[in-house]
Amino acid sequence: MAVSVQVPENIAAFLSTPTPEAWLVEASGRLPEMLLDHANCELKAASTALGFLYRYPERTALAQRMSRLAREELRHFEQVRSIMDDMEIPFERLSASRYAGGLREAVRQEEPYKLLDMLLIGALIEARSCERFAKIAPRLPERLGRFYGGLLASEARHFEHYVAFAKSECGVAEPEIDKRLDEHKAIEAALVCDPDDEFRFHSGRPRHEVPDTVFPKTKIGWPEPN
Repeated sequence: MAVSVQVPENIAAFLSTPTPEAWLVEASGRLPEMLLDHANCELKAASTALGFLYRYPERTALAQRMSRLAREELRHFEQVRSIMDDMEIPFERLSASRYAGGLREAVRQEEPYKLLDMLLIGALIEARSCERFAKIAPRLPERLGRFYGGLLASEARHFEHYVAFAKSECGVAEPEIDKRLDEHKAIEAALVCDPDDEFRFHSGRPRHEVPDTVFPKTKIGWPEPN
């Protein structure tokens, strides 16, 4: 039975464009690859949070929040790895995706604008992740769909924390922050809508048709998506 999950209104309003239907079709047919990249994403999210902690330890509120966030992302990494183990999907490290690289190209190097850009990009990545959790969950085997619904509930406010810190920690006027956020949103929207040669959790619209995928048989009996 498919789970019923909706994209939260605040996330839908924050993102400039929804995930293309073509990505959802491909993801539901490439479950092992999706889980592998998702595990890598959770690990990178923990690393990103720790990076803020190491670079800005004097910013107490930011450091405390990022410490908690890193621990949460590591728990989610462990949960995805456990699912992969049950499905006999081997883990391997993946290089940065076109999506992540494209967003980071816009990061300025001088402070406080570097911190501002990194926080705004972090907000967009977190929001897009949650949007895709919600949209892919009903297309997955029931147990996995419930797992993604649970991740959505756990991570749905992360993007708001990033935006709040952008406004409280950078000393930049709010109209300038809003303008810069709109610029990052435009870049992010193009990255998820433009054709992509490589399938990733945050990749764009697939350039080619979805290949036939044989799902591994597992001890917990994951069914194939409808």
